[in-house]
Amino acid sequence: MRISPWSSCWFASCLLAVVLALGLVAAAGAAMEPAAGTAVPDQGYKKVDAFLQERIGAMGLPGAAIAVVQDGEPVHSAAFGDADESGRPLTAQTPVLLASTSKSLTAIAVMQQVEAGRLRLDEPVKTYLPWFTLRDSRASDITVRHLLHQASGMAAKDTAFEGTDAQGPEAIEQGVRALSDSALAGAPGTAFGYANANFNILGLLVQAVSGQTFGDYIEQHVFDPLDMHHSHPTRAAAKSDNAAAGHSLWFGSFWRQTEVPAPTTGMPSSTMYASAEDLGRELIALLNEGQYRDRRILKPESVKAMFEPRVQVDGSKMYAMGWFTRPLVESVDPALQPPDKDLPLLVEHQGEWGNSHTYLALVPSSGLGVALVINANDTSAPSRLKAIDTNILRILHGQEPVPAVVQEDWLQRYSWAVALALLVAQLLSLVLALRILLRTSAIATGKRRLLLTALAALVLDAFVLWLCLSYAPTKFDTNLAVIVRQFPDVGVTLIPALGLAILWAIPRTIWLLLRMRNGI
Repeated sequence: MRISPWSSCWFASCLLAVVLALGLVAAAGAAMEPAAGTAVPDQGYKKVDAFLQERIGAMGLPGAAIAVVQDGEPVHSAAFGDADESGRPLTAQTPVLLASTSKSLTAIAVMQQVEAGRLRLDEPVKTYLPWFTLRDSRASDITVRHLLHQASGMAAKDTAFEGTDAQGPEAIEQGVRALSDSALAGAPGTAFGYANANFNILGLLVQAVSGQTFGDYIEQHVFDPLDMHHSHPTRAAAKSDNAAAGHSLWFGSFWRQTEVPAPTTGMPSSTMYASAEDLGRELIALLNEGQYRDRRILKPESVKAMFEPRVQVDGSKMYAMGWFTRPLVESVDPALQPPDKDLPLLVEHQGEWGNSHTYLALVPSSGLGVALVINANDTSAPSRLKAIDTNILRILHGQEPVPAVVQEDWLQRYSWAVALALLVAQLLSLVLALRILLRTSAIATGKRRLLLTALAALVLDAFVLWLCLSYAPTKFDTNLAVIVRQFPDVGVTLIPALGLAILWAIPRTIWLLLRMRNGI
């Protein structure tokens, strides 16, 4: 049969169109999910460094350090800015207060004890700490696994320790024993409830079954085998290694070197120190299924268990053992909205303290790990620093950074202004009351004015007490002592305002009422 030239051209054109369409589909798929093990080009690291430097300059941050690992090797590290107000440079080897990224180290220690047979995940805490109790009979049902997955039923505001500053090795046990008067917010094992106390108890469990203090155990069995030579369990040890000083944003305007309590009570959950490079070594071991060089710190099945998301936080965000997990949305163009199942799994955790911000991220499917430390925090709007974390992930996956979206409400963003306004109002109330009371005659003042002054002052006092002792602790899921110590620019004006509301209210009111009754 004779085939016409026109038919041949038409067939070739169709074939070419099909090939091009398949190529576009494949390219789109590749854009949505980078191939496992694909190395980030050097240009990506340069963009990350440029982005960090731009953010440090724009936000006025004192310093930041980053380490990136890929396929079991450190591939990039950099540091910018100052470690303290003396101008000492921050480096990738400078220890920084970790805050909640301490939890990943404690999870390693717990799983080591599970492997050794000294701990069992589904065994109640009371098996190992017979004296352990809370102000709820259901506390006896809390297991090791519940603690690791933040599903014990404990609430942060009922178990907060961050307002104290204990530094002795006995502080961990003292902190756990102090929980005996704490209530449960829910039944153990039923829902996610983030509380640092969960990991403080885990640290005490490691201490109890290993026969070592938790700090000594972490140094010997985690830091040493991972060559984490600039990592420390205590503030004293970190300071002797020239740790970076923390900074807080004061009154939404300027960064100031600020000492915020970092008690050893919270060592297992919040108050260990490490450098960016050391954290990169931890990530290498976890991405290598527990192997670091010729040393194994965990079995592959233990690492798998640590990364397994078992408790829902919200939506597709889950909590594993000391790690949050979610789809890696930063790996695709924000305009695309692929199904979560088509995105790589991201394993991450942020650390937030009154004067420090840290971030750890792993992408097990591609072997990528990122460690970021910033020796500062903006407690009024921590989402601004969290945006740095996610934008670094975007850049490393070939995407452009996006502007930060402040997620905190007005009360948190302007809590310093609210506290300052309350203090000013209390001082004005004090001056007005004294002017009225020190007049020679109540008749000249007027009994009605005396009554209105007393009532207005009492309303102000009641509002201050309600805001400080009820509303703010409930809203921020912690207690007043923590708010004052972790929000230093708030505490400096809130404490005097609260003091006036408590100490001056009763004598002022009695004095005003006596002036009214006696008419003098």
